[in-house]
Amino acid sequence: MRDVEALAGVGLKTVSRVVNDVPTVAPDLVERVRAAADKLGYRPNLTASNLRRGDGRTHTIGLLVENVGNPFSAAVHRAVEDVARRHGLFVLAGSLDEDRDREYDLLRAMIDRRVDGVLLAPAGDDYRHLVTEQQAGTSIVFIYRRPASLVADCVVSDNRGGAAAGVRHLIAHGHRSIAYLGDRSSIATARERYAGYTDALAGAGLAITPHWVRHGLHSVDEARVATLELLTGEHPPEALFTGQNLVTIGAVRALYELGRESTTALVGFDDFLLADVLRPGVTVVAQQPYEIGRLAAERLHARIAGDDSLPQAVVIDTVLIERGSGEIPPSTPVR
Repeated sequence: MRDVEALAGVGLKTVSRVVNDVPTVAPDLVERVRAAADKLGYRPNLTASNLRRGDGRTHTIGLLVENVGNPFSAAVHRAVEDVARRHGLFVLAGSLDEDRDREYDLLRAMIDRRVDGVLLAPAGDDYRHLVTEQQAGTSIVFIYRRPASLVADCVVSDNRGGAAAGVRHLIAHGHRSIAYLGDRSSIATARERYAGYTDALAGAGLAITPHWVRHGLHSVDEARVATLELLTGEHPPEALFTGQNLVTIGAVRALYELGRESTTALVGFDDFLLADVLRPGVTVVAQQPYEIGRLAAERLHARIAGDDSLPQAVVIDTVLIERGSGEIPPSTPVR
C-alpha cells in the first residue's frame, strides 16, 4: 500500500479508503490510486482486512443446493447472485446431492471460512447442531424446505397445494387411473407432493392404487425405467403425475419410446428446458425458483444487517401451465 501511495502521490489513508470502496473519496483520487495499484500489480489481502474489521464481517455468503447443475437450482443461484451483487456480497456455492455427510462437510467449510450467512436447501432433518452457529452470529435461511429442529427463516414453494392442483387438473379432464412417480420419500418436498397427490384423489372420491405409485426415483433413467414398467405391465394407468423435473424428463422419454406421448396424459411438478417445444408440450406445475432465491437472499441480507425480528416462513405459490400433455383425454371416456 505504501508503494501505491508513493506512485499515486496521495496519502496512505486515501489508498486505504479506495481499497475498501469508501464512497467519500474524490473520483480523480480513486482513478489515480487504482491506476497505481494496477501498474504495481497490487491486490488487497481480503482475509487480513476482514480480521481487522470491528464487525468481523467478510461480505461473503454461502449457498448450498441439491445440485447447481439442475436448472431449478441454477435459477435460484442466479437470483442469489443478483441480490448479493447489489449488496456488495460474494457468493460461495456448493452441491449437496441429497447427502447429509456432504452437507455437513460443505456447511462446516463455509462457516470455517467465516461466511456472514448461509442459504441452505436441507438434505437432512435434524439441524439442532446449527443453534451454536446462529448464536455465534452466522445467519441462516432455509430454501425449498422448512427447517426441522431449528428456529430459522425459510422460503419454500406450496408443494402440497401445487401437486394437488396438478392431479385435480388430470381428474378434471376425465382421468381416474393416475399414477404417481416421485423422488425419495426421505426428502420433505417429495413427501409434501405425494400428500398433494393423495389429497386430490381423496377429494374426487378415488382410492389410491399402490401398484401405480413409485417412490425413490432420483434420476432421469430411474424415472424412465419406472414409467416403462408401469405402462407395459398389467393394468397400466392412463395418466401420470411426476413429482420432480428430472422424473418428468424420464417419463417423457419413456412415453416417446412407447409411442404413447399423445395418448397418455402427463402433468409434472417443476418446469424444465424445452418442455414447451415438445409435441405435445408438457403441462407442468411450475415453481418460481428465481423468486425463491431473490426473497431468500434479501431475507439473509436483512439478517446480516441486524434484523432481529421473529423468523418468517414465506410460501411461494406455484403456477399450472397448460401445454397439451395434461389435457389429453382418457382413451375410455368416464361415464
